[in-house]
Formats: sequence, structure tokens, C-alpha cells
Amino acid sequence: MPHAFTLDRYSPVRFDAGHSLSSGEVDLLLESARRAPSAGNSQPWSFVVGRRGDRVHQRLRRHLARSAARWAPDASVLVANLAHRFVEDSDMEYSEFAHYDLGQAVAHMTFQAHTMGLFVHQFRAFDRDGVSHEFQIPAHWEVTSMAAIGMPVEGSRDMQGAGTGDERFPLQDITWERAG
Repeated sequence: MPHAFTLDRYSPVRFDAGHSLSSGEVDLLLESARRAPSAGNSQPWSFVVGRRGDRVHQRLRRHLARSAARWAPDASVLVANLAHRFVEDSDMEYSEFAHYDLGQAVAHMTFQAHTMGLFVHQFRAFDRDGVSHEFQIPAHWEVTSMAAIGMPVEGSRDMQGAGTGDERFPLQDITWERAG
């Protein structure tokens, strides 16, 4: 049976604060997200992207919850993930599948990071309203989650409850019904 590269994936709880990404590498991650499939090709996603040390990164850091503030600032890149809100009876283009589509875009970014030897920790431990206000996000966009991207340090899988990826339900528990 072929090896699923996701078997090596985990969400680091410590990043190498000395590792950095070039703007070209960040563009490659975003290009992978941009090319993700979406309902009706609506592409209902957007990102606030900060490389460690730049002004956007500093502004994102202000809104991290205490738990994420312990490890996320050391990541090479912080990304706030935005989904276009469903607006009924509106002339605006939208997708009722925006959250699903954003998830695909972030997954594509995660897979691209993996091919670059990087790791991604997706999280929700931050003030969504604070980020929206900080970056003047219009009401028809929803800040949904964040991702920290970078190089993990040795032992970054060892913290308890850190979402190392090892605690997964077995296949039979995630399958409703399946042919033999």
C-alpha cells in the first residue's frame, strides 16, 4: 500500500524562530490556496498574511489568545483565513459553501507547505473580532481561523494535547457506510 504523506503531518507546538520564508515562498503557498477548487469557481476566501518580523505579523500577534501566544509568534508566517459570508438576496457573488471552500484552500496551502518541508498548525485561539477590526475586514467577510506555518523544532510533538495528529479516529469510526 502506498504511504500517505499525511501520516507524517502534525501540528507543531513549537516553531524555529530562526527560520524564515522568502516572499516568493509565501507566494507559492498562497498560489496553492488560490488554485483550490470551489463551488462555481467562486473562490470565497481571502487571507491576511504576515511574515515574522513584518508589520502584519506584529498586528496579528496582538490578537492571539494566551495559549497560542506561547508558540505561534515563532512561526515563519501567520495567516488569518477569511470566508466570504453568505448574504441572502444580495447582488454580491457568494457561495453558501464558503467555509467548505476555504477549508479546501487552507488544505491546499497545507499540502504545499508539506512539499516544501514545512509544517502548519491551524488554530482558533485568537480574537476574531479583534482581527476583523484591526484589518478593517468588511462585514461580508468572516475571519474563521488562523494558520501558523514554519519549521518545527525538535520535540514539538511532545506537548500533551497539542494535536500531534496521533489521536485520530479509526477508519471504521469515520465511515458511515462503505462497500466491502
